[in-house]
Amino acid sequence: MDMDENDRRPITGTGSATADLAAAELCQIVESALEHISPDARVLAIIPDNTRDDNTHILFPAGARVLRAKGTSKIDVLIAQGTHPPMNAAEKLAKIGADLTPPIQNLGEIYDHRWNDTDDLATIGELSANDVSRITDGLFNESIPLIINRRVTSPDYQLILVFGATMPHEVAGFAGGAKYFFPGVAGPELTHKTHWLAALASVENIIGRVETPTRHLIEAAAKHISTPVISFTSVISRTETGRLRTFALFAGDLELALRKAAEISRVVHIKYTGRKYRRVVALLDEHYKDLWVGGKASYRLGGVIEEGGELIIYAPQLTSVSETHGADIIRFGGYKPIDKVREMVETSAELRENLCVAAHLSQVAYAGWKDEDGNFRRRYNIVLASKLDQDTCKQLNLRHLDVADFRLSDYENDPDTLIVDRAGRDLYLVEPMRS
Repeated sequence: MDMDENDRRPITGTGSATADLAAAELCQIVESALEHISPDARVLAIIPDNTRDDNTHILFPAGARVLRAKGTSKIDVLIAQGTHPPMNAAEKLAKIGADLTPPIQNLGEIYDHRWNDTDDLATIGELSANDVSRITDGLFNESIPLIINRRVTSPDYQLILVFGATMPHEVAGFAGGAKYFFPGVAGPELTHKTHWLAALASVENIIGRVETPTRHLIEAAAKHISTPVISFTSVISRTETGRLRTFALFAGDLELALRKAAEISRVVHIKYTGRKYRRVVALLDEHYKDLWVGGKASYRLGGVIEEGGELIIYAPQLTSVSETHGADIIRFGGYKPIDKVREMVETSAELRENLCVAAHLSQVAYAGWKDEDGNFRRRYNIVLASKLDQDTCKQLNLRHLDVADFRLSDYENDPDTLIVDRAGRDLYLVEPMRS
């Protein structure tokens, strides 16, 4: 166990970019992190949804066993799904390892997070306009109310456990940490603001960096949570055979655990190509069933595509734009460069109320410019081979390719084409970014 000199709260854990931690090692870290928890503590666990690859199915049962030995009779679960649709009952049980034997004897209720249901939310404070301006370096200059799932503030709980993994992320820089609260179980206000803030700062300047204005904003918000928090932050990937591999697990302080894990994630999850490609073929990761999360193929690969090039996203499992936001994405005209979306936000009160959607429009488009005729141009074209039809792709400003017509062999011997398996999982860059 080690201490950061700027913080008195301990961090326990281990890992490296070459490690392969066994389940027993993970359980030992969990036991150590919970060693000093008071007997009979009432506990709420916050977990990822199934758009994330993580090892909650190992960590949660381990934590439950430790707490049960301390007299905790019930651990409730809240799913940090943000604005994603809920999982089904079987998926929820599998996510926390409750589909295995022996049963988790002190498992309580499993709650979905309803981000737009006022009955499910509570206000815990506000970030002042001055604080927001300082934190975001002037990108935002207005106060933001801090609205979060009411269970986070409930006196029914004396401890909150956060389970999750980190990897490069387009909104916060890296997933994990305070992001499990904002926007994981937050109301719409800060959720919209953080997504748009990341878009204004540009996806290229956010993704794969720890110290971002978005990270600092959500961490400032999380300081308003009064219930003690222990965070379990892993670094996870898949082997070529599909086996889940844990490179690291750090437990303890929300901010420090994230930063220690991100140091390793930066090595594990960022790939360097040394050049740009005229075409990238993205074989979309099977976790992504809609474009709200499937857009990761664009902003995690855009940095290695030549200007005027092409991104082909092959996603036969992708069936919708977004259950939550799909109608708005189409209604606002699909994916466009940030300069165009910024213009739209300035002139549309309705889009200003949907900044989460506005951010998504620009992030999937990735980048662009205004040509000499004043038209906005995207840096590269996006071709989608999925279950979405041609008309829908046209409404999204995407090119359509019939799944039946896609042949990987057409691209395998082209030196100007990069083929990426499980696209959307790792960040691809030409070379290491500067601080």
